[in-house]
Amino acid sequence: MKFISWNVNGLRAIVQKNFMEAFQELDADFFCLQETKLQAGQIDLELAGYTQYWNYAEKKGYSGTAIFAKEPALAATYGISIPEHDQEGRVITLEYPEFFIVTCYTPNSQNELKRLDYRMTWEDAFKNYLLDLKAKKPVIICGDLNVAHQNIDLKNWKTNQKNAGFTPEEREKFSTLLQSGFTDTFRYFYPETEGVYSWWSYRFNARKNNAGWRIDYFLVSDDLQPKLTDAKIHTEILGSDHCPVEVTLDF
Repeated sequence: MKFISWNVNGLRAIVQKNFMEAFQELDADFFCLQETKLQAGQIDLELAGYTQYWNYAEKKGYSGTAIFAKEPALAATYGISIPEHDQEGRVITLEYPEFFIVTCYTPNSQNELKRLDYRMTWEDAFKNYLLDLKAKKPVIICGDLNVAHQNIDLKNWKTNQKNAGFTPEEREKFSTLLQSGFTDTFRYFYPETEGVYSWWSYRFNARKNNAGWRIDYFLVSDDLQPKLTDAKIHTEILGSDHCPVEVTLDF
């Protein structure tokens, strides 16, 4: 079973580029998007064979998530049932007989870390939400989690230690999440691999120079490790400042 996650940085824009070509080529059972940047009724996607699930931000043209699934879910949940955190369309959870699939667009701590305090509150709430799910059945989490965990997860780690996405506080929250019973699937298969990233700034020819960050993830609850078969980062697929990431599991 193939799962894809992609921060498209504006779905309406990328549909005018290569989205449908990439969607068809990847042929995933689950296609999870972040930063769709649209409201209900602003796009009409014909995706034969898929059920579409959308979570929109209240603020127009901002944030937003979607999941396109070949099999309809038993249940769909939007947000994490905390009003403070559910205004920006950041989380969708689908329930299936054997697992939950959660897509997430984690809040960015922003320039000068002006949203870091909120980010810390979010991290605790989201972890608790995932642990509640994990107590019921295995969980697959994907999305732009807006943190590079280890030094090998970004090109220029020494100069970014006080910048959003690589602060000690954000990295520690990610470590705590993993320690609570989750596996970073890419590192499960490729623990020492360097130079493979999922996001590049639009500035300074960052993608051409591969000056990137690995901030897009698939995590699974540890009980799913025996079902993992592969993890990939599709650096060859353009169209956004992020590229798609993939995990396959044997269900």
